[in-house]
Amino acid sequence: MIYNFNEIESKKIIEHFGEAFFDKVQNDIKFYSNKWGIEILELVDYFSVNCIFKCSSKKFGYAVLKVNRPCREVFTEFNTLREYNGKRFCNVFDSDIKNGIILEECIQPGIRLRDEQSLEKRLNVFSNLFNGLHIEPENPSIYPTYIEWVSRITKYMSGREDYKELYLYMKMAESICLQISQSYNKKMLLHGDFHHDNILLNNDGKYKIIDPKGVVGDPIFDVPRYILNEYEEGITAEKYYEKICTIINSLETSLCIPNKIIRQCYFIEMVMANCWEVESNAKPDIQSVIMAETIMNCS
Repeated sequence: MIYNFNEIESKKIIEHFGEAFFDKVQNDIKFYSNKWGIEILELVDYFSVNCIFKCSSKKFGYAVLKVNRPCREVFTEFNTLREYNGKRFCNVFDSDIKNGIILEECIQPGIRLRDEQSLEKRLNVFSNLFNGLHIEPENPSIYPTYIEWVSRITKYMSGREDYKELYLYMKMAESICLQISQSYNKKMLLHGDFHHDNILLNNDGKYKIIDPKGVVGDPIFDVPRYILNEYEEGITAEKYYEKICTIINSLETSLCIPNKIIRQCYFIEMVMANCWEVESNAKPDIQSVIMAETIMNCS
């Protein structure tokens, strides 16, 4: 089968990935459609590291085809899904890791947790998914560690003379991460990007998790990415501060993690997220880092 990209779709893929990758996508669709008996239904209008298609498979039913270049991220995502084997995660059906291809379960209706209007309900869903979720990886060495993530971006920022203030915050975040890792030192298989858009409503009324990064560390480090994604456009600094503190207090109770530790993890993740923005040639938000430091230090 050949999927007919419209002009807008083609332009978006080429602008984000380049023409060579667009050619790869077209060739891959033809090959894997024949291999797995799939019909491409639509291109998902979201471009990060993958080109994503919803499809129908004669063998597997509704599925998601992810097309990427061969890279470690494809390998760790596939292995994370394989190890969890449907336990609160979507199922992985098949793959060609050497070519950057994954075919996985399409969650239906797939309503994002972000679309749930009640903060209390969102927190309940996240907490219920989080508690008892994490497993020990079969082979930890195939995954990066959370500390490696932190140390790598700290090293990168040390060479950015244009963002010295942010580098000092990242250096502080690294120190805090290493400190709390002395006590919180479990080596579990984490999602690594556990937030609203990666939590989707299934037909049975339960939520399932998608798009794991695959990283090894203590489960506490799978908490802050959710908190970061509770940001609202147009919210005042005062309201945002109140909301984040409310969330942290709630998670302290539901996850049985000390308030101070959650605040520290939130700070680490906020600084790291802004450093990743710099690495991606985007503009960081230093005010969000300052706010995270204030929240971390509040009593």
